[in-house]
Amino acid sequence: SLLQLLSNILLWDGIVQEDIARDLGLSKLLNRYLLLNLLNTPPGLDNIEKCNKVVACLPERWFHDLKSGSTLPELQNFCQHLLQ
Repeated sequence: SLLQLLSNILLWDGIVQEDIARDLGLSKLLNRYLLLNLLNTPPGLDNIEKCNKVVACLPERWFHDLKSGSTLPELQNFCQHLLQ
């Protein structure tokens, strides 16, 4: 249900200001609640599937101006989880 909520919040990107969508979706929901769930999910296919769903929710335009190998500051913790 958290993944569905994240998806719904990020669908508002372009309708509400980008910084509001990023704050609510990434800082508040992903980093506070969803990442905690991902960290407590045992490594395996279930965890990979959840992470793929998170990535699928993210608007591509947020990444257009980033340098190669960098990410949004709000996604640092999620990226560390992916690397582990």
